[in-house]
Amino acid sequence: MPKKFCKKQTSFSQKVYEAVSKIPKGRVSTYKEVAELTGRPMAFRAVGNALNGNPDPKTVPCHRVVKSDGSVGGYKYGTNKKISLLKKEGVRIKGKKVVFSS
Repeated sequence: MPKKFCKKQTSFSQKVYEAVSKIPKGRVSTYKEVAELTGRPMAFRAVGNALNGNPDPKTVPCHRVVKSDGSVGGYKYGTNKKISLLKKEGVRIKGKKVVFSS
């Protein structure tokens, strides 16, 4: 995690960015899963707020975080851009939902 923005962020945001930076290309995690990784399992909305302030989307690929029901959720640069990035990485999308493999 680059130190240039870690000092400016809250401890919670840093934990969110660290967790999200580990999501591999072509995979997704849910806001709830990320919240659980921070030690605050009910803070899934706070995860979304932290990601909205993400200062480095290349290092912290926030487009890889989706809602628990598979809906792609919001994205700072728009839902269509998020869907485009996920598809480019090989994530299957039907409508505006991720198709989870069984």
